[in-house]
Amino acid sequence: MEGVSVRKIKKICVFCGANSGKDVAFVNAAFHLGEVLGKRKIDLVYGGGKLGLMGCVSTAVAQHERQVLGIIPSAFTINNLVGETCGKEIKVATMQERLVMMMELSDAFIALPGGFGTLEELFQMISWAQLSIHNKPIGVLNINGFFNGLLSFVDHAVKQEFIKTRARKILISATTADELVDKLQAFRFESDPALSKLKWSPSSSQKEKLDLTLRL
Repeated sequence: MEGVSVRKIKKICVFCGANSGKDVAFVNAAFHLGEVLGKRKIDLVYGGGKLGLMGCVSTAVAQHERQVLGIIPSAFTINNLVGETCGKEIKVATMQERLVMMMELSDAFIALPGGFGTLEELFQMISWAQLSIHNKPIGVLNINGFFNGLLSFVDHAVKQEFIKTRARKILISATTADELVDKLQAFRFESDPALSKLKWSPSSSQKEKLDLTLRL
């Protein structure tokens, strides 16, 4: 990365499955990502609990004595549905509030393998970046080709002119944790000249927090 401006990343939000998946490589990669974050002195923000890959990455970060923050809807804490959060926990009322807080408290975002929830979180962050609501880097850790189909679909949408080439650059991918973190640190945000003019007014009732009820 010689000659490349390096972004200072102190906290990374990780989106991933509450299941472990079929391939043990997913579990191993989640633990390894947590180790990489810990060794690089990067704290973790995640969805809370200890299930599946979420539990793997949070446990590994905590074992390396870095801060772990779980942001979890109160509904998930009833009857200990998702297990005990590894680290500090913030309870929120809604899924949307959870995602807004994740955006505000993180410097970058990584998606590991997961299901609909993981994909929703990933694409919401990409959409908000495209709209210049934030300019933080977003990447997927493409373990054993898990995201190959998704990346191919995004490229197809570019070819069909539904996604601009500039916007396609928002989504970063790598096959190893170290490579992905390096790419996140080197990321330079290129905003759309038209969308960057949009004014996202802060809510007076939330102490300058952005109003992200986007009405899209």
